[in-house]
Amino acid sequence: MRINQAEAIERLQRGEVVAIPTETVYGLAADARNDLAVANIYATKQRPANNPLIVHIGRAEQVADWASSFPPLAQRLAAAFWPGPLTLVLPARAEVSAAVRAGEPTVALRVPAHPVALALLNESGLGLAAPSANKYTQLSPTTAEHVEAGLGTDIPVLDGGACQVGIESTIVSVHEDGWRLLRPGMIDEAAIAAVAGTPASVDASAQIPKAPGQHLLHYSPRTPCLLFSSRQAMTDYAQQHPHAVALLFGAGAAVTAKDTHLPASPAQAAEQLYAALHILDAAHADVILIESPPNTAAWDAVRDRLQRAAYQPKRQND
Repeated sequence: MRINQAEAIERLQRGEVVAIPTETVYGLAADARNDLAVANIYATKQRPANNPLIVHIGRAEQVADWASSFPPLAQRLAAAFWPGPLTLVLPARAEVSAAVRAGEPTVALRVPAHPVALALLNESGLGLAAPSANKYTQLSPTTAEHVEAGLGTDIPVLDGGACQVGIESTIVSVHEDGWRLLRPGMIDEAAIAAVAGTPASVDASAQIPKAPGQHLLHYSPRTPCLLFSSRQAMTDYAQQHPHAVALLFGAGAAVTAKDTHLPASPAQAAEQLYAALHILDAAHADVILIESPPNTAAWDAVRDRLQRAAYQPKRQND
């Protein structure tokens, strides 16, 4: 069901879940200090309880309400990229719900850039846990229609239009000695390093906090996906599988009768990625063939999402 902002605030303050827009994807939001509300997120998504949630806040000054420390490096990153698609993983205050943290000693925080989300956060006075508004491991939603297709029309949705970034936030863990990239996003590693003044930590012995989006199978359509390193390999496969559809990057020769093309720009492709996969998923094909994007840093986030969408666990006898 579609609701307005006033009703969304009332529902969230009562401990209900509401699907809300952000610039990345739609999130299934609930009061991050209400354990019953947080439990409802996990239940609705069928998400494992050992997978932490990102807490969305209205401004950087609220970090102190959630994190026990806000190192100078984290402050520089927040000043550079908030509001925006960057999540910072910081030491948590003791009173932050273990359900939100998934038992970790850290908490993931983000100030979203979407005007509807920011207004909701600041007017409600809440910090909102808000993972993507879909079933666990399934395709993320970038429109209200995607939310309803994935979770049903009984979930209240605050419609804020199509998401402009289109894939989930970059996640960075900040510690006293540096930082580590936990999930690639459209704020890339080079941009973070430029602000941090140091490259990402590569200390293999350091404990790496759990973060959302790390499951090997994730962001996945219901239709099986195959990732190809070349368009010719896709074409060869498609000739033997007439009920396939294809996702391609840029121009070039067709592969199937129902190709969907994404722009050759990483930012534009990311914005349209999930919407394109939703369209291909709705074609009820036997398989979705996906052309791997260029193997460059600018495409890291898109490539990460596609590798997880197409992940196929090895069988025991393989």
